[in-house]
Amino acid sequence: MAVYSEAGLQTGWEPDTPVDDTLLRRYLLNLAESHAAPGRALGGRTLRRDDLAATDLGRPTGFMLNTVVLLRPLDDAGSQEALDELDAFYAAGGGTGTVALVSAWPTPDLRSRGWQLAGHPPLLLRPPAGPVDTTGPQRLSIVEVDGPERLEHWCRVTVDGYPFDELQPYQPGSLLDERVLGDHRLRLWVGYEGDTPVCTGALFVEHGLGQLWLATTLPGVRGRGYYRAMAARRIAAAGDVPLAAVFSDLSRPAAERQLGFLPLMRFTLWVRPRPAGAERDDDDARGDPS
Repeated sequence: MAVYSEAGLQTGWEPDTPVDDTLLRRYLLNLAESHAAPGRALGGRTLRRDDLAATDLGRPTGFMLNTVVLLRPLDDAGSQEALDELDAFYAAGGGTGTVALVSAWPTPDLRSRGWQLAGHPPLLLRPPAGPVDTTGPQRLSIVEVDGPERLEHWCRVTVDGYPFDELQPYQPGSLLDERVLGDHRLRLWVGYEGDTPVCTGALFVEHGLGQLWLATTLPGVRGRGYYRAMAARRIAAAGDVPLAAVFSDLSRPAAERQLGFLPLMRFTLWVRPRPAGAERDDDDARGDPS
């Protein structure tokens, strides 16, 4: 019987593992940066460890920018220390709002630490597959965000269409503002019926991978093909890089059937209210709902 040495064996999640070791590693690092980059631009804080990356905007964001991304499995031995540091990190941000934790692996039960299991959404991948048909419904025009006015349209439709309940009633600047527009990796689009914004989408490209960052359609105009048209526009904009995204079980069938995405695995999603801490006094984190 052959005897194998454990010396030099790697899991693929060590800190010095190359970014392109696997598509999953690329996606997790892309996902972490897609939260951290706009968070930093808006005056938020970040925490980076070998096992996780966390972003905190210090105010409610519908859990979009108050997010923890695990960078390797959270085991029983190290989970308490990591969760202690996360509690301290988010408590120091002050304010209120939901925090999300995203894991590519099953996790220990976190309910005793104040987390609530929110589901197991599927991760889908689309390899580069040549041109995509971007012909959309005739009544819809899709325009890339190029300034504060269209960004405000994007934010309002995103908050109302997702919906982000903790940002209701919507107030300008409560989600994003023009400080995020300087990052070429993040691109945003708004779909209009005439002059009325009705759907949105975003794309974040980093580490040789494109992430379909977020897409929403207002409830009153769903079922008109706007979701597919917005997705096709972002797929075309990504060019020849593979695309990945965590979808809901509602949007997954269309992504697979109409857009060529393939199911890879399911993630684990936990959410919790922000741990209690001192209120944050930070004029740079503007746009807080009153």
